[in-house]
Amino acid sequence: MSKPAGVGSLREGRYIIVDGEPCHIVDITKSKPGKHGSAKARIVAIGIFDGVKRSFVKPVDANVEVPIINKRSGQVFSVMSSGVQIMDLETYEYVDAPFPEDKDLKAKLVSGVEVEYWRIMGRVKILRTK
Repeated sequence: MSKPAGVGSLREGRYIIVDGEPCHIVDITKSKPGKHGSAKARIVAIGIFDGVKRSFVKPVDANVEVPIINKRSGQVFSVMSSGVQIMDLETYEYVDAPFPEDKDLKAKLVSGVEVEYWRIMGRVKILRTK
């Protein structure tokens, strides 16, 4: 799920969808309007799930898609070879999540540990343990 937002309203540290991938904005450079066109913004963002750096240039008055991030708390139910099964602490539903890339965080994931995870566009990412 996503919602539209104006390029001129984006700031560093926010999130955006680039090439169908949710990304974290790390740099925005805006140019002044010139003789032959409108002001442009160059945005550099890093993918949340894959870590790939992406950049694009758009007019400041254009619209882009911003992902809706659902921040949730859960408890690790089981650790499998393919990932982790988490039970949501509010809805008590089970969610399958892949292992995080951080080795320290991966080592902390054992049954019974509470975690914070994000649901973005139908995908799940474990951020930290509580």
